[in-house]
Order: sequence, then C-alpha cells, then structure tokens
Amino acid sequence: MKCRAIVILVAAMAGAFPVPAQKADPFSAEIKQMYDRVRNNLIKMAQKMPDENYSFKPTPETRTFAQIVAHVADLQARACSAINDAPKSLNAAAKTEKTELMAMLKESFSLCDQAFGSLTDENAFETFVWPQGQHHSRAGLLMSTVVSHSNEEYGYMAVYLRLKGIVPPSSEGR
Repeated sequence: MKCRAIVILVAAMAGAFPVPAQKADPFSAEIKQMYDRVRNNLIKMAQKMPDENYSFKPTPETRTFAQIVAHVADLQARACSAINDAPKSLNAAAKTEKTELMAMLKESFSLCDQAFGSLTDENAFETFVWPQGQHHSRAGLLMSTVVSHSNEEYGYMAVYLRLKGIVPPSSEGR
C-alpha cells in the first residue's frame, strides 16, 4: 500500500513540473549560432578598420586587409550560392576600397543567411556536387567553408587590427 501511494505521489508531481520544450532542429540550430557569431564579428571588424588601412599588410608575403575581406566574401558567396542552387560569383577580389568590399561582404552574408536559413536537421546531410566535382553535405560545406574558414580568417584579421591599435570586436569589453 505504501509503495503504491509513493508511485501515485511521484506520478502526480511529475505532471506539476513542465518539461522544457526541445528545440526543433537542435543540430542545425547550433550551426546557425556559430555562423551568427562569425558573421557579426566579421562585419564589425571590416567596419572598424579605417579606410586607409585596407591596403595594410604586416609583411610583404601576406595579403592586404582588403584582400582578406575580398577572399572571405568570394568564398562565402561561392559556397552559399551553391547551396541556394543559384551559383554566383561576386568577384570581390577585384575591389580594393572599403565601401566596395563592405558591400561585397554584406552581399556574401546575405547569400549565406539564405543558405543557413534553409538548413534543417532533416536536410543537413543531403549531398550535392560542386562544379569541380567535389561532393559535400549541406552542413559540411557550411561548417567548413563558412564557419570554420571565416573564423580562421577572422583570426588573421584580428592581428591586422591589433597592429593598428584597434581592439577586435570579439575582444571588446574585456
């Protein structure tokens, strides 16, 4: 009798506490959070670098700040437009001015916003073939080309800002 009363009490109490709702698409939601972070950091960084320092490069062997911004914009546009099934080239590498490169970077992020917006747990592992014949899953391409690569480039660019006495966005307020 005592055991049955305990079971009834536990069952009644279980209904009294709401169970937190599970996020829909937890895998793709986590990837989107990583993307949002790098997108925000890169846009802020490109804005923080003064116009006259877009031609700066720390050593003769390295790219200019402008060339890195262009590289990020071109690669993101290529990857995200492929996922959007509308291949597009921005040709940002032909640009050198901050205003032009900011526009290219924002356009590449617009394409990526669309690609990440269409990502779900259900379609994350769908594969497609790039024109060069490389096979990729949707999540794999977005993680490697956009999130991972963009974070790597952000790290390089942070050094450029530091050398100019500017605090990178991810370090502000520390």
